[in-house]
Amino acid sequence: MSERAIRLNPRLDPRDYAAAYARDGVVQVRDLLDPDSAEWLVLALEHDTTWSLSLKTPEGGKLFSPQEIAALGRDELGRRIQAALHQAGDGFSFVYLAYPIIKAFLSGRDQGHATHVLLQFFNDTPFMEFAKAVTGEAGVTKIDAQATWFRPGDFLTLHDDTGEGQRRAAYTLGLTRDWRPDWGGQLLFHDAAGDIERGFKPGFNVWTVFRTPRNHSVAQVASYADGKRRSITGWLRDDPPVK
Repeated sequence: MSERAIRLNPRLDPRDYAAAYARDGVVQVRDLLDPDSAEWLVLALEHDTTWSLSLKTPEGGKLFSPQEIAALGRDELGRRIQAALHQAGDGFSFVYLAYPIIKAFLSGRDQGHATHVLLQFFNDTPFMEFAKAVTGEAGVTKIDAQATWFRPGDFLTLHDDTGEGQRRAAYTLGLTRDWRPDWGGQLLFHDAAGDIERGFKPGFNVWTVFRTPRNHSVAQVASYADGKRRSITGWLRDDPPVK
């Protein structure tokens, strides 16, 4: 196991964010981690991460490993991506790259990976208490996580994060630098009429947390985007911790 650690920015006070979260159901905490921690995560995602393809299929969400992608072949993979795009026209769908942090951690794969250390950091008492204080969700028992990479053309359509278990809030930890707003990839919140009530462009070392269920989407990344939209995403949950 790596001796390196992930550390919370010591200057942060959850009271500075709790009122905005209580009022709006969403808040952004900039510079969440100390600079060395954020840089370590960025380097790990860039150089030490084996990405899989997260894809909506007729049977549900599916994560295709690099080996499975190779076995499918280019034509069949293209057909499945086109099917996910077609499904997005009238329902929920997604295409993006992902690294399943919890699955990798529990299987012993990639020991010492920075995202595994982040997962432990999220579930240790100091950050758990910070997250509870920001959101007012005193019953949160665990925080899960996956790494995501939205490339040009990737997207996540409208949904509200209703799902298995008790998801009290959702979050993203942005690890994206120098992103232009016209490149797409924004986290968008939608009202009951379908209008965009708020949106955030991808950012660096910024923790965005929001109450669930809530309608939101990730705008398709533009074909001309010249950056890497990467983040850690997950939920604050109050179902029993895995033993």
